[in-house]
Amino acid sequence: MHKAPMTSPDIFDRALRARRRDRMMARFAEHDFLYRMMLDELLDRLGDVQRELKEALVIGCPDGSARTALEAMGKSVVCVDPGFAAARAQGGVQADEDALPFADDSFDLVIACGTLDSVNDLPGALILMRRILRPDGLMLAAFAGAGSLPRLRAALMAGEGDRAGQHVHPQVDVRSAGDLLARAGFTMPVADGDALTVRYGDMLRLMHDLRGMGAGNVLASRPPALRRDALVGAAEHFAAAADEDGRTAEQMAVLYLSGWKADPSQAQPARRGSATVSLAEALKPKR
Repeated sequence: MHKAPMTSPDIFDRALRARRRDRMMARFAEHDFLYRMMLDELLDRLGDVQRELKEALVIGCPDGSARTALEAMGKSVVCVDPGFAAARAQGGVQADEDALPFADDSFDLVIACGTLDSVNDLPGALILMRRILRPDGLMLAAFAGAGSLPRLRAALMAGEGDRAGQHVHPQVDVRSAGDLLARAGFTMPVADGDALTVRYGDMLRLMHDLRGMGAGNVLASRPPALRRDALVGAAEHFAAAADEDGRTAEQMAVLYLSGWKADPSQAQPARRGSATVSLAEALKPKR
């Protein structure tokens, strides 16, 4: 008798994640500043690419802005979102990034904006994104990474004391992201980061923004809601870090990833030992 293969438990609650994505839809425009920053940067980077990349898949569609921008560039667009309402609003497909329902070699371009920080199997999602690209296709992604929300994290820990629960998601850093791209089989992988500082008059306003952009806690093992005394203590700790104007600076760190699907037409690294000039000769001063 064969035993069924063991699977790792989900880190994130898939159903709750979908519900949170749906719930944010009604007022997303009031909290979309981080998504706008990420999408604008991805579109800028795409603008530097010389290839046409006509057929695009957009992962993460809280509104129609990505579709509109890409169609204005002459591309055919399919949308995917973890939330049912978001996918339906864009005439797209509801799916998690680690379970994309597309055949290999289906798209020239995949853009994933703002969702990969809460996917259960990030390595698997990147592998799928590479597989559904056609040869010489491009993947661009942006999501919140390591270094995000340090003030909120510290405040929540201070408020709960010795029994602090995990209220902020685990985060991926730039080096790990670059390694994941290489392991997923992308050529010319690039991972880099940027940061956005947002200043808040109180902690509750920050938490309101996070819920409004669908970035609340969706961990499968999330702790119970904060007790009132813990919430008050966290808010006081957050306020104690304020500048002279009474506002506390919070940081949103963003990771940007890019990689290509291999194709024979791409430039290849030189074969080892094929150089016609020795390193010693190259380093000699010119006369």
